[in-house]
Amino acid sequence: MSAQPVESAVPATADNVLEVKGVTLRFGGLTSLDNVTLTHQRGQILSVIGPNGAGKTSLFNCLTGVYTPQEGSVVFRPDAGKDLEVVGKKPYDVNRMGVARTFQNIRLFNALTALENVKIGVESHQKTGPVGAMLRLPSARRDERESDEEAFRLLDFVGLSQRANEVSSSLPYGDQRRLEIARALGTRPKLLLLDEPAAGTNPAEKRQLEVLIRKIAETGISVLLIEHDMRLVMAVAAHVVVLNFGQVIASGRPEEVQRDAKVVEAYLGGGDAATDAATGAAVNARTAALADGSGDDTPPPAKRTSPATAAKSGRSTAAAVKAPAKKAAAAKAPAKKAAAAKAPAAKAPAKKAAPAPKKKA
Repeated sequence: MSAQPVESAVPATADNVLEVKGVTLRFGGLTSLDNVTLTHQRGQILSVIGPNGAGKTSLFNCLTGVYTPQEGSVVFRPDAGKDLEVVGKKPYDVNRMGVARTFQNIRLFNALTALENVKIGVESHQKTGPVGAMLRLPSARRDERESDEEAFRLLDFVGLSQRANEVSSSLPYGDQRRLEIARALGTRPKLLLLDEPAAGTNPAEKRQLEVLIRKIAETGISVLLIEHDMRLVMAVAAHVVVLNFGQVIASGRPEEVQRDAKVVEAYLGGGDAATDAATGAAVNARTAALADGSGDDTPPPAKRTSPATAAKSGRSTAAAVKAPAKKAAAAKAPAKKAAAAKAPAAKAPAKKAAPAPKKKA
């Protein structure tokens, strides 16, 4: 039996851009999503978090038409009063509705430049057909000019205007992440889904990403974020939904969710009450330190060792390595002696008798 879903804290009367109700997704006997219900308020940054295998990317695939859930509904509302059902639609139809996404693994056109990658997103809404493009009709030239201008504007928006003519595969990893976001923005989305955009980036790139996500939300685009970096989530998200084994186990403001006992157990495992309380307090303190920038993810430096101590340690290690070898050699010595004693003595080769002298006649 499915667990009772945790309802979103967003009021029912709010202007929601997305409403997910009772979504269940199965693959044979495996239930990837179990009665998932959530709402996303327009213009809000909503984060979906959870351990690996919790069903986060499966949820994204249901929201974009890649997967069709067996139960439930996904209603996208690009404008107030305009309800569009997503379930059963193809991914390109969902994109034309106003939903764009990025992926865990970067999916750029590696042989194209940064500008050309963004233009692919921009031109998805243009109406020039192949005939008009080949004949270079005035409408095709106008669309080409407008797509160039929009692509340059988006590259500048994400901080990549200086790399417009560089091949995308040659860009640093963090720049490729931002380029993928620029291409998604080129489709003019009302809802942008970011699937672990900070994965594989360094601290400086994560700070740039944080600023970029805030800028996107300020333009009125709703952002749905999947992310494992809790510092980034706590810094940008207004609302957090936690998935575990395909079920919503918590929903609320970031500071509420980080203190939830079910969330602590999902990430760190269960235990006795005292251990759970101590662990929860440590997690809360650590998350708060990371959120305000006072925390440090750098591991403690290795303990320094003096040269004399290192040399002594090296000699001790060498002696420890040689000791078993000496013992093994000593153990083999009696065995060799016993084998020598048992072996029969080698016989000397018999001498040939000298031939008898011939008698004289």
